[in-house]
Amino acid sequence: MVKVVVKDVLSLEFGPEQRTLLDALEAQKQQVNYQCREGYCGACRCKLLSGSVSYINEPLAFVRKGEILPCCSIPITDIEIELP
Repeated sequence: MVKVVVKDVLSLEFGPEQRTLLDALEAQKQQVNYQCREGYCGACRCKLLSGSVSYINEPLAFVRKGEILPCCSIPITDIEIELP
């Protein structure tokens, strides 16, 4: 299991029962804006403060350095993120 820290909000474990980081955040009742779940729109964009993720679908939305799309990513190391 990998540890996911949402800056100043919560800490959770990401395990095989979650398909994406967005699923894990929603399971913890975190409000995350999104329009899709495939990396098309970029509405869920958040800051990756530390760690790394892997994309299950290569995002079509523009992602700047230091940002991730939780709708189509999974953490591969412990991560810290900041939600907008």
